[in-house]
Amino acid sequence: MKRAYVTAILSAFAVALASVASAQDGGYHGSFVTPFPQNDVYRVQVLGDWLADGLLNGMLEPTASSARVNIERRRWDLPGLMRRSSMNDLANIRSAFAGEQPHIVIVMLGASDRFSLSSRQLGSRNEQWRKMYAERVDRLMKALKQSNRAVYWVGLPNMRRWRDNERARLMNDIIRERAYLNGVRFIDAYARFADDGGGFSPHGPDVTGRIRRLRDSDGVHFTTAGYRKLAHFVQRELKRDLAQARQERAIPLAGSPSEQARINPNRARLRTEDSKSKTGRKAKNAKGVVTASDGAGDQKVDHGRIDLKVRNQFGLEEIVTVDIVRPAVPAAVVALVTRKERPDRPSQMGDVLVDEISGGLTVMSSIIPPISSAAGRQRSPTQTPYFRVLEKGERLIPKAGRADDVSWPKPQETAEVKSQPVLKPVVGRRSKNR
Repeated sequence: MKRAYVTAILSAFAVALASVASAQDGGYHGSFVTPFPQNDVYRVQVLGDWLADGLLNGMLEPTASSARVNIERRRWDLPGLMRRSSMNDLANIRSAFAGEQPHIVIVMLGASDRFSLSSRQLGSRNEQWRKMYAERVDRLMKALKQSNRAVYWVGLPNMRRWRDNERARLMNDIIRERAYLNGVRFIDAYARFADDGGGFSPHGPDVTGRIRRLRDSDGVHFTTAGYRKLAHFVQRELKRDLAQARQERAIPLAGSPSEQARINPNRARLRTEDSKSKTGRKAKNAKGVVTASDGAGDQKVDHGRIDLKVRNQFGLEEIVTVDIVRPAVPAAVVALVTRKERPDRPSQMGDVLVDEISGGLTVMSSIIPPISSAAGRQRSPTQTPYFRVLEKGERLIPKAGRADDVSWPKPQETAEVKSQPVLKPVVGRRSKNR
């Protein structure tokens, strides 16, 4: 009986750990954000109170040039979680976010919720208030996490008044705990704006490192520079997760067949042309004789498309699709444009640089690395002095007499000393007059 009781406890503990791990996993093979957004553009919605409104204004300018991130310019208004109408607000949010609307939601609220916590409750750490606030935070997180949506929750910053600061710390502790259990990214704004001693300071470094006023006179709100710095911390987490999602989509067989067909619609057509080229085709050699060719070395057809954001005559943004045509290049043309270092073996056309753009397309460019005159052969770009010093941080071997030569004694000084005659003292007899 005792053994069965212990086994039941261990099983329940394992199930709890598994639920927490699954909540933190995100469901995208390690990627917090979906690697395959609809139309290859991430839609972002900011939700919360007036602090979230300033955060939204701080995020609009840096992300205006990004073609893959589209931030909704209107904040979803949610003044707080402890108001009388909060339950109706949460129900409306659950029904509104049930569909595939935004891919990413950024939440910041709680400035007005601090008034629901009295000084007596703050001193005794009222468990009833903590339980009620945690339940409503849970309900909001689960409503936003529908459809595997990525949720980022920005905590409350430090505040000037002691009472408000303690309330903010208490609410941050509750939000951080519930975010971990529900698989939500928690961004700590409290520590980001504290001074060297951990206290409140209205001034601090902005995103450029310049000391400026970051907090408003009420000790709660931010200035324009403060909201820009707050948005910087959110965008840093967002960029990191988007980069991870970008690597996730490059993994073979990632995503469903429909998603793979949308990312690379020309794959099936290229495979068909590949099979046709392998069956053999006829080509003419230098003497004009028709010979059989297996198509080795040919560059296949690789058309693509890119989406560009432009403004029309009415000042509205619209997406224009541009077709990029790359026809097939025969192996004979490839052989002509390649440089021959040896008569029996042609060299490569150059080093290939690969980059991805919006629309699931890959841009490939070929560059010719420099030729080392000393060795008489191509040098790898990773072996050039620029890459070794500025990228890898290595120190080159100094040449004698150059500015970075710190050896002592100097070679030139040693040569000068050796070339000068050695003066020996002359020993003579003393004069008799002395």
